[in-house]
Amino acid sequence: MAGRPAAVGSAGPFTLVVDRPADGGGDGIGFNGGQLLYLAIAGCVSNDLYREAAGFGITLERARVTVRGDFGGDPAVSGPVEYEVELAGDAPEERLRELVEHVDRIAEIPNSLRGGTTVSLGSVRISD
Repeated sequence: MAGRPAAVGSAGPFTLVVDRPADGGGDGIGFNGGQLLYLAIAGCVSNDLYREAAGFGITLERARVTVRGDFGGDPAVSGPVEYEVELAGDAPEERLRELVEHVDRIAEIPNSLRGGTTVSLGSVRISD
């Protein structure tokens, strides 16, 4: 999207639009970075719930993960993040809770954030 503040991100065959809100200088046509961070948490937990359910002998009918957080400061950084899980499946409530607690312990993205994954700038290339 040359000349525009929006960008297309890709990973393998998948793409998404990254942008800022129109009132923040963007086109308002895609996710902003903070939304993507929180979406990564929700997506990871959701994927892991379905993956791990099989090992628990559970068939999930539905899983909904809601992530809440906010950014503040200068430069802005995320404050504490909390997520909630709502799910239904063919197991008793206690077993479904065990599944959620297990996933909370092993989910890759939340654990990366909890562990303070180092992020560093590798290089800068200036194009003509």
